[in-house]
Amino acid sequence: MSQMSANINIMIKAARRAGRSLMRDFGEVENLQVSSKGPGDFVSRADLKAEEMLKEELMDARPNYGWLAEESSEIAGADPTRRWIVDPLDGTTNFLHGLPHWAISIALEHKSDIVAAVVYNPVGEELFAAEKGAGAWMNDRRLRSSGRTNMIEMIFATGLPFAGRSDLPETLGDLARILPGCAGVRRWGAASLDLAYTAAGRYDGFWERNLNPWDIAAGILLVKEAGGLIDDMENGNNPMAEGNIIASNAAVFDRFCKLVRDV
Repeated sequence: MSQMSANINIMIKAARRAGRSLMRDFGEVENLQVSSKGPGDFVSRADLKAEEMLKEELMDARPNYGWLAEESSEIAGADPTRRWIVDPLDGTTNFLHGLPHWAISIALEHKSDIVAAVVYNPVGEELFAAEKGAGAWMNDRRLRSSGRTNMIEMIFATGLPFAGRSDLPETLGDLARILPGCAGVRRWGAASLDLAYTAAGRYDGFWERNLNPWDIAAGILLVKEAGGLIDDMENGNNPMAEGNIIASNAAVFDRFCKLVRDV
């Protein structure tokens, strides 16, 4: 990004610091795979440590902002119009199993609108960033959502309900409608990266239900600033409130929404 705001610089600094810590821990996790106890407790501590680092960096720089994150209590800021929305380790299960697909996600919300975003994958050294009205970037490369128009050539990403989640029948219905007409569906286990990859044109679209604000806040802005479109499952244009999201390139968005919504 050629002209980065002070807020984006703060977010990038925080993400890189937490990323260095998580990378050290990730090396240890790989060693713990063979132990009888497993790496579960260690990963929980790593997650909390990363959030503490992010909170220190972001709240020290902007002490009046609010705070919403996965691992800690929400904080109402002295400035009620702005808050950080943070996932210190999106893809925790991947991290736990030694799979190198996880990220740090940081978004800045202003008056219920995401205005700055960072999604950082330390393993691949890929830092996705966006500011409202200024475009989306991956490292030094401008991002554009895919230009594909033929759905049979497209791949999409989603999440699969696990551990008894109630939305399994809906997701199986989605797959039955979408898979026959596309080139494939991927499930990699980190919604922030699914959205970042949609912004980068690697995926042509993404949908998922029952997500939290910190899962999707940064990714929403990345997709929008890369020229993609976002909505919720009910056509209310508020995935942050509903936790259900549809995202894709502009060319296929209406068709993709109809498939996901079964209308």
